[in-house]
Amino acid sequence: MPGEPVYEKVLEGEAKVGKVLAGVEELMLKPEDLSSPASLQMALTRILEAAMRLASQGGFREKYIAEVRVRDDQGRPVIIIVDLGESVPPLPSEKVKARVKIELLDEPREG
Repeated sequence: MPGEPVYEKVLEGEAKVGKVLAGVEELMLKPEDLSSPASLQMALTRILEAAMRLASQGGFREKYIAEVRVRDDQGRPVIIIVDLGESVPPLPSEKVKARVKIELLDEPREG
C-alpha cells in the first residue's frame, strides 16, 4: 500500500533543551558568507534587514528548542533542531535521552 513504511530505523541519542529568541536564525552568518568581501557585505545587509524587521514586529519572542544529537549507521554525528514551542516543555531536566525514527516510504518523489 502506498505511504506505508518499507523500512524503519530508530537512532538513539541525547537532546539538550534550551531557550532561544525566535527569529534569530535569520541573524546568523553562514560559512559561504565569508567566502569574499562582497558575500560578507551582502550577509551583513541581510542580517541588518532581518534585525530591523524583527524590531518593527514588536521585538523578539522566546521559544524552546531541543538540539538532538544522534549518530548515523556510519558513526557520523547528526544534529537536528526541534521547535518545542513558547511554553516550558514538561521535561525533567535540560539534558534528556532522544530517539529519532526514520521511515523510508514506498512513494515516488515529486519534482
